[in-house]
Amino acid sequence: MADNSEEKTKPVWPVQDQIAAYLRDGILNGDFPPGKPLPSSRTLNEQFGAAAQTIKNAMEILEREGLVYTRRGSGIYAREHRQRTMTPAEYKTPPTDGGKYQWIAAAERKGMAGRSELLDVEEAIPPRLVREAFGLGDDGRAILRRQVMYLDDEPCELVEVYFPLELASGTPIAEKRRIKGGAGRVLLEAGLPPLRCIDRVAARWPTPRQQEALQMPTKLPVLRQFRVTYSVDDRPIQAEFMIKAGHLYELEYEF
Repeated sequence: MADNSEEKTKPVWPVQDQIAAYLRDGILNGDFPPGKPLPSSRTLNEQFGAAAQTIKNAMEILEREGLVYTRRGSGIYAREHRQRTMTPAEYKTPPTDGGKYQWIAAAERKGMAGRSELLDVEEAIPPRLVREAFGLGDDGRAILRRQVMYLDDEPCELVEVYFPLELASGTPIAEKRRIKGGAGRVLLEAGLPPLRCIDRVAARWPTPRQQEALQMPTKLPVLRQFRVTYSVDDRPIQAEFMIKAGHLYELEYEF
């Protein structure tokens, strides 16, 4: 009997999603330059065996994502894509003078405007990854600060930062208000500078909260960056989830 295991495990996507993924990858990688026409419907039909309506559906997906536009009577063209490179290692140290977050200052150097919107501050039972990082039991609690970061008034990142109760209670970190220089400045002034970080990056389908906060236009994955920051004596001082739209951002690390 023939071995059909490979055929059984082969992923099956709707053809319109396959076409959208192929074109999206080409646009974001620069293979389909801005202002240049995308492959014709005939080419896509030959490549994917897709009907005209299926190809149209794929183009509508990319239009909602802001990656293509139509010229009447001329075809579909790649738009100047908005994928941005983030360098997380540069943003871990709080400003000592109570100034701007490093990522906001970096955005301004690139001609963009950055800001943050504080959503929640609460005491909560954190996710398992955070409990493990802090050495908490199943019912252990921590202080959570949740905010959305914006670049040019577009949401770019949902950030959920957890702090050990013994460090955050009774400090501005536990209050629902903005902190000049960020929560990291409070820890720094308490003698707990960020000395070491561990990042874990994964792709995930967004939760409803993440999809709403990031205003995701279509069904797209997000980048989930989980960071634990350690201080003196390798003490964990914060753990955070940073969620970014996967089609708009990439992460760059230098070794």
